[in-house]
Amino acid sequence: MPSFIITGGPGSGKSTLLNALEASGFQTIPEVSRELIRAEVGAGGMCLPWIDLPCFARKCLEKMQADFLAISTTEPVFFDRGLPDIIAYLNVGKITVDPTLLEVCSTHRYNTNVFIAPPWEEIYVNDDERWQTFAEACTLYKAIKVAYTTLGYRLTELPKVSAAERADFIIKQIAG
Repeated sequence: MPSFIITGGPGSGKSTLLNALEASGFQTIPEVSRELIRAEVGAGGMCLPWIDLPCFARKCLEKMQADFLAISTTEPVFFDRGLPDIIAYLNVGKITVDPTLLEVCSTHRYNTNVFIAPPWEEIYVNDDERWQTFAEACTLYKAIKVAYTTLGYRLTELPKVSAAERADFIIKQIAG
């Protein structure tokens, strides 16, 4: 199963890129945290990353693991973030990473080549699910790089170009 990760700090164009890849005929898996934040806010819950990060991380782990296991195609699939992103967020929050998360990350492996979107201030905007400042997004980007490289992934930085051009860049990378 060729499962590819597109990661990076908040607001770096990942979701827009996933939409472009989906429009090109690829299967994509949306960012879990956005779904969970919407559901939690809608239910009036407190399991939100800015209130209870460990609780939120557990929910992300559960959903991301389920998404990973649900893929049964031999065609490329693109995930908006992967399990190692949880490690990065916990590290930035100065929260101890549960050994269960490390075990899941070692047994649920994506393609070794991970695409990472660099911080891009010109396109960065806050919204209902993106509460971080641009500086915090840059800090998360650095932590994400550390998490993936520590787990043995190779990072390919995406160029700061249109979503269509980024999609073409990725398609060429996975074809070669």
